[in-house]
Amino acid sequence: MKRTLEVCCGSLQSVTNAVEGGAERIELCSALSLDGLTPSMGLLKTVRTLYPALKIHVLIRPREGDFVYANEEIDVMVRDIEAALPYADGIVIGALTAEGDIDMVAMRRLMDAVQHAAPNAQPPVPVTFHRAFDACRDPFVAMEQIIELGCRRILTSGQQPRAIDGIDLLRQLRDLSDERLIIMPGGGVNPQNAHDIVCQVQTTEIHGSCSGSQGVTSSDVVRQVLAVI
Repeated sequence: MKRTLEVCCGSLQSVTNAVEGGAERIELCSALSLDGLTPSMGLLKTVRTLYPALKIHVLIRPREGDFVYANEEIDVMVRDIEAALPYADGIVIGALTAEGDIDMVAMRRLMDAVQHAAPNAQPPVPVTFHRAFDACRDPFVAMEQIIELGCRRILTSGQQPRAIDGIDLLRQLRDLSDERLIIMPGGGVNPQNAHDIVCQVQTTEIHGSCSGSQGVTSSDVVRQVLAVI
């Protein structure tokens, strides 16, 4: 079974190191210290030019803090999606209500933006619902709503600080998803626990920053995670 490591990269150096380590797909963002924000178009275009074969999934998150967005913030996210998709292979988004449910109105606007920005994409551009999922009050209801929206995967730590501690929920979600979407564990993934996570969850994908010194992705750590999954 082929397993995919998606490396979260917040800088050009991190992307370079991820590729050197053997990564085939990245989540591109900025400000990892703030849990990731939308990357600059300059960074996205540069990565696309330097690594044309690399699968680039772009995080669309306009600010730090919670995932409850005003209409004007959704407008920003729509425009960021439109700007990113000529250079990206996937989009990573998430929006919640103040009560901790999936904001279906906001998410439908964002999903429509993906469709309108790439109407002829075959297969359709994959959308990942990010770790806003871990703030949902009912993960099982939330997963069904995310499936209804047409998202391809959920990035989640199983509503725990680290994926290794959320194994039970991750496994339940994977079982209940019945292959309707991918449950992609992320959060505290490293060479010491990546094998246990993918095997216990029985998933084909895993997500991590594989960071070394100063929070920059390490090519050695990428290689080590790839070797154990």
